[in-house]
Amino acid sequence: MVAAVVPNVPPYDREDITPGIMHIGVGNFHRSHQAMYLDRLLRRGIAMDWGIVGVGLLPGDARMGAVLREQAFTYTLVELAGDGGVTATRIGSIIDHLHAPSDPIAVLESLASPAIRIVSLTITEGGYNTSEATGEFDGTDPEVLADARRVTPRTVFGMLAAGLRRRRERGIAPFTVVSCDNIVGNGDVTRRALVAFARLAHDDGLAEWIEGEVAFPNSMVDRITPVTGDAERALVRDLLGIEDAWPVVCEPFAQWVIEDDFPLGRPAWEEAGVQLVDDVAPFERMKLRLLNGSHQAMAYLGLLRGHTFVNEAMGDPAVVELVEHYLDEAAGTVPPVAGIDLAAYRMRLMERFGNANIRDTVERLATDATDRIPTFLLPVAQDRLRAGLASPATARAAAAWAVHSVRAVRSGGAPNDRRADRIAAAVAESGADAAGLLARCEWFGALRDDAAFVEAFEQGVREFATIDPGAGG
Repeated sequence: MVAAVVPNVPPYDREDITPGIMHIGVGNFHRSHQAMYLDRLLRRGIAMDWGIVGVGLLPGDARMGAVLREQAFTYTLVELAGDGGVTATRIGSIIDHLHAPSDPIAVLESLASPAIRIVSLTITEGGYNTSEATGEFDGTDPEVLADARRVTPRTVFGMLAAGLRRRRERGIAPFTVVSCDNIVGNGDVTRRALVAFARLAHDDGLAEWIEGEVAFPNSMVDRITPVTGDAERALVRDLLGIEDAWPVVCEPFAQWVIEDDFPLGRPAWEEAGVQLVDDVAPFERMKLRLLNGSHQAMAYLGLLRGHTFVNEAMGDPAVVELVEHYLDEAAGTVPPVAGIDLAAYRMRLMERFGNANIRDTVERLATDATDRIPTFLLPVAQDRLRAGLASPATARAAAAWAVHSVRAVRSGGAPNDRRADRIAAAVAESGADAAGLLARCEWFGALRDDAAFVEAFEQGVREFATIDPGAGG
């Protein structure tokens, strides 16, 4: 790999940037994606009044804020192509970072500031507190119930509601809320959750104001961005000559499709490569089912076969076969998308998965399966069931998850899942029989009663249970 020396500071005067966007959940993806798009505009001398104020909601987020502050809120973004090409950029679009557990009032006052016109979110699929049974906001969650009674909130929806309440009381127009998480109809889901929280807090007036006045455009985001470790820090130091405590390494590909609904204005994102559309749903379905669904199809079989990195898993014929067969099933549930050749899109996905320079781990893809499998994978089988079609590859992908979960629990560990306790309980109830998990997980829905899906799932369990870890390596 060869790269030019990158300046330690962006090529624009950051003193001229004023806040316009608050982003909750500043992780690697936000820094490789939304912050990168704004940086492109800043380099052209535009969008100077749209600087990003980051917010961390969790105690552990204090470290990210401290690292960014020490680096004057700049960091190195490195794009690694499959052919060895390297592009490095010093990003400076984040201008501040607030830590809600340490200073919640600062966050609330920033939310109430007229300067903040957009609040965006990357809080993971599980952060929307959606009930597995109803698909609606779960008002029975203990932390949510507690937050509804608190004067100073702690949860994301408590913070948003409190910020909007202050704006309403002060006669300030509401900010636009933009979810950048991988959820079907993410803007609609966010609206329902926030309105439900306001009603739970016995503030019907605020709930009605949110429903009538706040914009929640749906969006689709895409960029493979692994976690940062010592290898990434060493790459930035050795290749670029930069000491960066938290750089971001990602693939060259990036896509952001968003509905153009911003009552208080927005940056000129279209000039940075963002697609502004009237309806994001077709793009969203394509990406969630083909890319994110494929990630779930490869993740658990990849782990069972002893792989660490995604590109290693995609060099294993058994994993590739499952992913290809899953894509065959998923492609039939994706309607035509304007301007997109789905066959070419699918080929590009396989190339992206095989990028050996992106050290994306299979373990990262296997995080929070109880959120991701029902969102990305199972809708394919559910749509095909309604059309009278079988989905053996999708069932086998779910079977790999079941076998992996049983092994994790039996080894004394726990699946990397926010509902690990529920998975452990289901494994115990089934007598550690992976096939029994199908009947004990509500999110399989009607698929539990479909003979073809059950047969393919159970066949997959029998096959995968015989795998000796390391067989693919």
